Amino acid sequence: MASRTRSVLAGLGGAVLATAAVGAPVAPAQGAAWAPADTATIHPGVQMYTDGAQCTGNFVFTDGAGDVYVGYAAHCAGTGGATETNGCDAGSLPLGTKVDFVEGGSLVSDGDTVGTGTLVYSSWPAMQQAGTTDTNACDYNDFALVKVDAAYVDDVNPSIPFWGGPVGIDTDGSQAGETVYSYGSSSLRAGVELLSPKQGTSLGTSGEGWSYSVYTATPGVPGDSGSAFLDSDGNALGTLSTLAIAPLAGSNGVADLTHELEFAQAHSGISGLALAPGTEPFSPAL
Repeated sequence: MASRTRSVLAGLGGAVLATAAVGAPVAPAQGAAWAPADTATIHPGVQMYTDGAQCTGNFVFTDGAGDVYVGYAAHCAGTGGATETNGCDAGSLPLGTKVDFVEGGSLVSDGDTVGTGTLVYSSWPAMQQAGTTDTNACDYNDFALVKVDAAYVDDVNPSIPFWGGPVGIDTDGSQAGETVYSYGSSSLRAGVELLSPKQGTSLGTSGEGWSYSVYTATPGVPGDSGSAFLDSDGNALGTLSTLAIAPLAGSNGVADLTHELEFAQAHSGISGLALAPGTEPFSPAL
């Protein structure tokens, strides 16, 4: 894939930026129930605004205490430029920063705030605190968790819009030619939901399993940052991190969720952190 120094982060700030074993999926703890998928307002693909920067939520996660989290990209809370991609030295907003869940945000509208949450984990400061020196982790571990405020937990569903799933976690990587699926919510699309579902092809694994390059129709654009990628079986594969400029122009860099989640489980301090499976079956037919 394109080197990260020749890619741009896929987030959207203000207007447009230039641009541990993995836990088994679990249902909400303590007998809680997810909101119905067709009425839930917080779900994978929801717009997430952090200090004016817009990104897209990827998957829903739970912990042993019954708390609920939505994932997005660590760079969505970054304080540097769009080409500041090395998480081992990049700046980040502090944990405790508030995040808004929004529907209908665009370049001409703020959209409707449907919930709030708190940034409780980011791989970038976590790697810096841990003294991480692995080049692949520094380049590709681009993952953060926003804890959904208690007042909005009943509005959450973990299903990916349009595609359904995830049914589990992909733990063996993606081979070149595999079909992949995603759902982005960039405000650049002006609310045209038909442009949000994306199907594409993996170009294979790089970075010793930390990353994939993918082509989708249409490609992810600024504001899609953090959004979920599913493998051909509906398993959670990864999270959108970069838009490549060269040598694979128009491709997207997708960080491997297995690696990201293992690191989060070891360094977030969140006990029992695990992916929540979707309530809707995976249905890949367009």
